[in-house]
Amino acid sequence: MTARHRILQRLRKATRPTSWPAVKPEAAGEASSAQLTEAFRSHLVAAQAEVVITTTTAWPAQVAQLALSRGWRRWLLSSQAEVTQASLACLQAVDEFKLAFFDRDTEELDFDLFTDIDVSLTSTKAAIADTGTLVLWPDATEPRQMSLVPPVHMAVIHASDLYPNLATLMARQAWAKGPLPTNLVLISGPSKTADIQQTLAYGAHGPKTLVVILLTDR
Repeated sequence: MTARHRILQRLRKATRPTSWPAVKPEAAGEASSAQLTEAFRSHLVAAQAEVVITTTTAWPAQVAQLALSRGWRRWLLSSQAEVTQASLACLQAVDEFKLAFFDRDTEELDFDLFTDIDVSLTSTKAAIADTGTLVLWPDATEPRQMSLVPPVHMAVIHASDLYPNLATLMARQAWAKGPLPTNLVLISGPSKTADIQQTLAYGAHGPKTLVVILLTDR
């Protein structure tokens, strides 16, 4: 029997846990909403991300104004996402904006993603305050390319979806019960690398700019 067969045999015999251990409140820290919000914001800012703290009614206009001031004209939106429905009227009202919708096969969109998009707008499954991390749950309507390819990524997150750490998030959202996505995207700032002469550069493998829209009124 080869080493590969022995490993596979052990994996097949292994029993899966019926449940995950609950995270105790004292382990989670029982931080207040304000503390979670500030920790989340400060970690993102330290990682060179931008955070806009606003409300569910005000954010579409603020996003549109920010994009205009930065020269971001070409948008990629999910045709079915809630954030698209909330912001669509405001974005369509700006003549300078060109809106593209994710309503085609991924392979057909790849060229546009690399050449004809300035900014993408996505929703967020949750966020982790301790590390300033966005948790995206890609699916057919909002694939991971939307957050990994365009030079600017805007992500909308409700403050009520902030959790102190990943363990608490997984327990409270009952991830163990499934179903889980084929992949999970964790984002803690703009894309960066220091591979070349140990010099930090942004945007080498993904968005150079990350803008987090934090909604505090839900």
